[in-house]
Amino acid sequence: MSHIDKAAAERAARDRLAADEAAATGPTRTAVTLRQTFRRFWHHPSPWMILAVLTAALAWRVAEGGWTLADLRAPALLVATFPALEWVVHVFVLHWRPRKVAGLTVDTELARDHRRHHADPRDIPLVFIPWRSLTLVIAAYTTGAVLAFPRLGEALTFIIGVAAVGLLYEWTHYAIHSDYRPRGRLYRAVWRNHRLHHYKNEHYWFTVTTAGTADRLLRTYPDPATVPTSATARNLHSAT
Repeated sequence: MSHIDKAAAERAARDRLAADEAAATGPTRTAVTLRQTFRRFWHHPSPWMILAVLTAALAWRVAEGGWTLADLRAPALLVATFPALEWVVHVFVLHWRPRKVAGLTVDTELARDHRRHHADPRDIPLVFIPWRSLTLVIAAYTTGAVLAFPRLGEALTFIIGVAAVGLLYEWTHYAIHSDYRPRGRLYRAVWRNHRLHHYKNEHYWFTVTTAGTADRLLRTYPDPATVPTSATARNLHSAT
């Protein structure tokens, strides 16, 4: 395919995506500033819950003292692998298909709310991690960190790192689904990547805070022009 043909295909893909999004979201989108978006972000419980963990862990870590280079290992590894971790959680936890086990339906609040989120990406409360599930996640990773690390200081530093990336995830996901339109090239790529997942095909583009990272590695970052618009992007796991 020539450069001109590729450019034409990309324009056609963008036009189809814009049409799909317009049909899905309707004419309700209004222009807002980044400051307005940031203020509205704090109207929801999960950012405050994560911020409370971050603040408490940071204060405790400062009081604990005994900083060493070992404190940086786990947070550095977390940041390096976060796109892949995000991909795994999105695919295997959020896109979990309910299953019958011994006559009982195995499902989670996270998966149920994520299906509702796909059904209506403009329903802002569904953008955020449900507070009940978040409570369990915080308890689990905090307990795990305290038990896994040889020093309390390292555990607290890791907890700070997880809370920081969690807050970044919630903010990025909210900003993408808000009325705020991206301006910077990097954020626009992230914005477009996630909207392709919602309005083009739910089987691709699973990263949220980055674009073209883990998706490229795990082969879920196709050329949008080569991917058909899915009939089930707003009705996950449905056959129709």
